[in-house]
Amino acid sequence: MSIYAIGDLQGCGQQLQNLLDLIGKTAPDADLLFVGDLVNRGPHSLATLRHLRALGDRARAVLGNHDLHLLAVSQGIRPLHATDTLHDILIAPDRDELLDWVRHRPLALLENGHLLFHAGVLPEWDADKVMSLAHEVETMLRGPDWVDFLRQMYGNEPAVWSDDLQGHDRLRCIINTLTRIRFCRPDGGIDFTIKEGAGAAPEGYLPWFDMPGRKTADVTCVFGHWSALGLTLRPNLIGLDTGCVWGGKLTAVRLEDRALFQVDCPQTLKPG
Repeated sequence: MSIYAIGDLQGCGQQLQNLLDLIGKTAPDADLLFVGDLVNRGPHSLATLRHLRALGDRARAVLGNHDLHLLAVSQGIRPLHATDTLHDILIAPDRDELLDWVRHRPLALLENGHLLFHAGVLPEWDADKVMSLAHEVETMLRGPDWVDFLRQMYGNEPAVWSDDLQGHDRLRCIINTLTRIRFCRPDGGIDFTIKEGAGAAPEGYLPWFDMPGRKTADVTCVFGHWSALGLTLRPNLIGLDTGCVWGGKLTAVRLEDRALFQVDCPQTLKPG
């Protein structure tokens, strides 16, 4: 059966339906992989979550930074931002079921030679290590102490990975890599400030996927998160954030042959 990877939804529920209708013309029961940022900033975050949950086993999604933000806001750990569109989820009668579904999503998936995550990976991590490190975070999010874990999740330190990291520092570095990274250094140091395109790398940094010797180069990495980068298709790389909330497109790629499926999106937010 065909597998389709789909870019950042960010609560654009109507565009999700339009894209699934387009895919459904040739593959009505296709498997769907979502690269995270399922909610927030778009106008229909609640409807989007309900739709994804209703798709059952057809839909598998990794967590993005906006999805983790939803969990933190729901527990009073973070405030709502001016551009957040999470209020309808927070007051919904099925709020608890939806939040439980979100926190049980993985941070990475490995499917038929494709490694899926929201933002990026560090050069020294191979695919097996990515999956193992993601599982460490998933275990905490799904466990009884998940709210306490969320209280410790935020921060930019440590900004350099080490296998010797332990506790919340270790988990925070894993999360920051898988859900926030764009640029890094050869030693694994992460920049958290630059959101522009690949040419905006600070001195000494490169886009994570251009790092020489990257150990995930033997699989195809599928990611979102980086709207300024746009659609990126290379032999071992698929970038799917095409700026749905910014008036761009919502994009799906059929993994078996790289066939492209896109729908137009109205501009929900203006840059700045």
